[in-house]
Amino acid sequence: MAKNPESPLEPFKRALAHAARSLAETPDLEIVYSGEGPQLSGKRAVLPHPPRDLTSADAARIRGLADQMALRVAHHDPAAHAKARPASAMGQPIYDGIEQARIEAIGANAMGGVRENLKAVMDQAWAKRSFNQIEALANPPMAEVVSLMVRERLTGEPPPAMAEPLVKLFRDEVEAKAGADLDRLSDLIHDQKAFAKVARAILRDLKMGDDLSDALDQPEQDEDSSEDGEPEASDDKDEGDGDGQSPQQTAMDESDATHQESDDADSQMMQAEDDPDSQETDEPPEMGEGEQPARPDFKGEAKVATYKVFTTQHDEIVAAEELCDGEELTRLRAYLDQQLASLSNVVSRLANRLQRKLLAQQNRAWSFDLEEGLLDTSRLTRVITDPTASLAFKEEEDTEFRDTVVTILIDNSGSMRGRPIMVAAVCADILARTLERCGVKTEILGFTTRAWKGGQAREDWLKAGKPAQPGRLNDLRHIIYKAADAPWRRARRNLGLMMREGLLKENIDGEALMWAHQRLIGRPEQRRILMVISDGAPVDDSTLSVNSGHYLERHLREVIAEIEAKSPVQLIAIGIGHDVTRYYRRAVTIVDVEQLAGAITDQLAALFDEEPRKLTRRTAGLLQPPPNTQGPSGGMRRSTFKEVRRSVA
Repeated sequence: MAKNPESPLEPFKRALAHAARSLAETPDLEIVYSGEGPQLSGKRAVLPHPPRDLTSADAARIRGLADQMALRVAHHDPAAHAKARPASAMGQPIYDGIEQARIEAIGANAMGGVRENLKAVMDQAWAKRSFNQIEALANPPMAEVVSLMVRERLTGEPPPAMAEPLVKLFRDEVEAKAGADLDRLSDLIHDQKAFAKVARAILRDLKMGDDLSDALDQPEQDEDSSEDGEPEASDDKDEGDGDGQSPQQTAMDESDATHQESDDADSQMMQAEDDPDSQETDEPPEMGEGEQPARPDFKGEAKVATYKVFTTQHDEIVAAEELCDGEELTRLRAYLDQQLASLSNVVSRLANRLQRKLLAQQNRAWSFDLEEGLLDTSRLTRVITDPTASLAFKEEEDTEFRDTVVTILIDNSGSMRGRPIMVAAVCADILARTLERCGVKTEILGFTTRAWKGGQAREDWLKAGKPAQPGRLNDLRHIIYKAADAPWRRARRNLGLMMREGLLKENIDGEALMWAHQRLIGRPEQRRILMVISDGAPVDDSTLSVNSGHYLERHLREVIAEIEAKSPVQLIAIGIGHDVTRYYRRAVTIVDVEQLAGAITDQLAALFDEEPRKLTRRTAGLLQPPPNTQGPSGGMRRSTFKEVRRSVA
């Protein structure tokens, strides 16, 4: 039997894996391709799926991401990095950026091919960004500026063209304060410990260090002063700078840290996942005196700010056909069918298995020994043996099968781009068709934002004078691909919209979950099932740049806890390459998107065996809409909640 032809991308993947292991000097480095990439965890590197039509620019970017991870494995000590990492929120992103520049400079200086690959990653990342001088001055992104200047010092490479105006804006200030220490970095590039000390000195030069940790470093620096040639008094030259920070400056710098991490997603993912001391665990990592965890512990936060929305005026709930004309929808649907023709057969078999299970619960039963109805032929022998016995009749009756509605809520964020969103679309499509044959109504919804980095909501915030803690600061876009009462044949074409370029942006999961939940609560069916398909935590650069780093994640946890504890809606989640079990009580995580169809059918089949909670007046009023800091001007979401309460009453 002839073997299936090898995919054209397989040789590229194999060559990339061999090169990464060689560069990392780690033969057992695991290379995985997933929609969750890029991400580095220990000796497991997750890269994004190469596109089917692989261009030279795409190949260079993926090679660059692999080189970044390999260099980090080879030249970065996570324990030493965590030990020297400053405790101040304003200094941490700058310190991390300097270390990342050191790691990449080692590879770039040694090999020209690695230099070109890393340059491609940075150029493509900055090409997607726009420079706004007013916003840069209001919220100085010092972490990005300093890391680019360090890279320039270590490799001689100028900043990318899109980053040059930003660096130029702050270059003189940074050079005046920290130029001398920046010049010292080149000689220490291969000594992480000594390099970290100079990085801490740069933070103090910029008045972004933390006095407590710097003072604790003093004895060790005194002992090692002969090794790096640093004068004994150099660590004390800016003692007390941290005490002069005003609350406004502190808030601004915290916002910078979050903004920098979210803007440069590739580097941020690798740094966070590679450092085991920065992960959330049940037991905190061992830390030296005066140090703090690299990432805040959500469970340990005492007071939690109430989730709110700056404005809902620009939010929209829109049907899929309103975002795209009919001709383009037909073309996108054809493209979806073409790309996933082989997968459709697999999903169809799994859906048929689910259909058989559902139909088995709807089997009809018979009532016997009735006075009228159909003659019960199995009892005729009794009449023959005893002529005085009366004839027995039977009648067919339906067993009780609860009315059911299933909502599939699909994450339409940019990280789902490519194969993950295609697989999610075809699975939802075939599942809707299967459930419809079984008399189960299905609703397919999607959630994203209307713009990157805030849109009109952020513009309104800027015009209002940038009030502190504005809450959610982006324009929501909630999409109805298929309403519960709409037949599958009419909504089938709408799912092609997920393939449209530019649709997938950012994801605010908490409010999307509230929206889908309230639509279900208003339904008359006895059983309500809500399935969430996502590949990551909530991310919105605009919101996270002016609020705490866990603002959206905290709200998602609160919404999930309310639904799971009190709502009649049965909630399940499927994470694609991302562990959603830390959010949802009933959840499953899949590594490969090809496993999605099996996960969906298995989870639904298990739910149909359970008894659902009943809807009450108390549960109907769950999950009030978040406060709007600009008043009831955007009443879209509020009116939805009122209609739900009215329908229940």
